[in-house]
Amino acid sequence: MESGFTLGPNAWVWVIFIGFMLLSWLVSWQLKRRFEKYSKIPTANGMTGRDVVEKMLRDNGVQGVKIGSVAGQLTDHYNPANKTINLSREVYHSANVAAAAVAAHECGHALQHARAYGMLSLRSALVPAVSFASRWMSWILLAGIIFVESFPSLLLIGICLFALTTLFSFVTLPVEIDASRRALVWLRTSGITSAESQPYAKDALKWAAYTYVVAALSSLATLLYYVMIFLSRRD
Repeated sequence: MESGFTLGPNAWVWVIFIGFMLLSWLVSWQLKRRFEKYSKIPTANGMTGRDVVEKMLRDNGVQGVKIGSVAGQLTDHYNPANKTINLSREVYHSANVAAAAVAAHECGHALQHARAYGMLSLRSALVPAVSFASRWMSWILLAGIIFVESFPSLLLIGICLFALTTLFSFVTLPVEIDASRRALVWLRTSGITSAESQPYAKDALKWAAYTYVVAALSSLATLLYYVMIFLSRRD
């Protein structure tokens, strides 16, 4: 007589979801922890995040990019639509390794834009479609699950919309990794970071990249779950 505990398909889905939730929390916690740590290490030349962006743009011959300040923590981003680097207030005004790393990373996106980096162009081209998909997919997926037996095409439409957002998540990965690579190379060659502080900047950006990796994998797992529901309607 065999004994043991086995999980059914639905149980495994919840295990995966909970696992990704815990992983996402862990990465976010580690990211904040490291940024708090590295924000206590000053840059050798006293340059703030805004100063770093201005110098990096100037060193790379990029013009026409505006620099702004936005509220919130780790809300820094580059908007290719209006060519604006938006730094959180802490990064904008602070002169430490964490702020320099974040500022240089966002400036890396501006460099990608100026150099017509292919993956950034693809990501920007997907934005309108992804915005539409994000607005409607939750309602369509919910209705599709409810009416999966009578109107399966509705769930299929929802899956296609969700697949678009998943694709966007994976396209984002090389864009973010490349921006960090550009940032770290420039930080080292420009002397913003020293031999001692360069590993700190690299570690901070590494954990920032992990958040995108977890988001992409979580989106893929959710997509596969909806596909399983669609396929199981025939069983």
